[in-house]
Amino acid sequence: MATIRVPDEVPSAAQDSETLNQAFRGWGTDEKAIIRVLGKRNKSQRKRIRESYREIYGKDLIDVLTSELSGDFMKAVVLWTYDPAERDARLANNVLNGKKKSIEKLKIIVEISCTTSPNHLIAVRKAYCSLFDLSLEEHIASSVPFPLAKVLVTLATSFRYDKDMADTEVATIEAGMLREAITAKKLDHDHVLYILGTRSIYQLRATFVAYKQSYENTLDKDVDGCPGDADLKSLLQMVILCIEFPEKHFAKVVRDSIEGFGTDEDSLTRGIVTRAEIDLMKARGEYFNMYNTSMDNAIIGDVSGDYKDFLLTLLGSNI
Repeated sequence: MATIRVPDEVPSAAQDSETLNQAFRGWGTDEKAIIRVLGKRNKSQRKRIRESYREIYGKDLIDVLTSELSGDFMKAVVLWTYDPAERDARLANNVLNGKKKSIEKLKIIVEISCTTSPNHLIAVRKAYCSLFDLSLEEHIASSVPFPLAKVLVTLATSFRYDKDMADTEVATIEAGMLREAITAKKLDHDHVLYILGTRSIYQLRATFVAYKQSYENTLDKDVDGCPGDADLKSLLQMVILCIEFPEKHFAKVVRDSIEGFGTDEDSLTRGIVTRAEIDLMKARGEYFNMYNTSMDNAIIGDVSGDYKDFLLTLLGSNI
């Protein structure tokens, strides 16, 4: 369930463009007006605003936002204003162009591949080719070490059946295949990648249930206990969590970004912005169940200013 609140009566894209342009004029920028407009529009409305702004003022709204705003507030607003497929393509590209491709960074590609719809993943891959003149899978293969690249390419090129159906017999058989790979200490076995990279989310969830019923342990725990490459184990555990409980994964993304010394604003922004129109309401519920505090209060206690107000607006608050 989404958290953003779109007003019952929404101005036209031209009117919203005019409001935004007024916010950019004069001394200083009216950040509150930007939050009121962009923070309360869905993806199709934001797309029309961006198109309208270019038609009326001859400028790309993204470029104007980048020049008029600053810091984490600017990054969050710009990320939100992008079309979702372009947004995810840019997030993946930032990771793949980075010097350090830690598991923490690579989780972005797992999120895109395992927590979005098959059609969205195709749109991301198309946007990637258009924006960066190479394919997402090509960039993964050329910049991520083996065997992590093998897993990520498999996930990024999948097209999963997206109906709520599962074959229990297949689930039991494939749970056995996963168990054999773990017993053989071959977590990058083709059977593992075939199952995780081709089966529907609902089929995989049935397989995870069958695994626990058959072997008295969760697949996640058995992967963790399997000797071998620590990064590969962490990546596969992330895949399992994103498939089985995406809302728990994103609750954890938000929690990890604000816990400890300092705040990881980029992760916090990604966790809120990318899920506000998908399942952030569920992630908020899981956050409370897991940490006994509200996501909203955690954000209020950790960040401030327009950045805080924008994130809270995406969470459904009236700022």
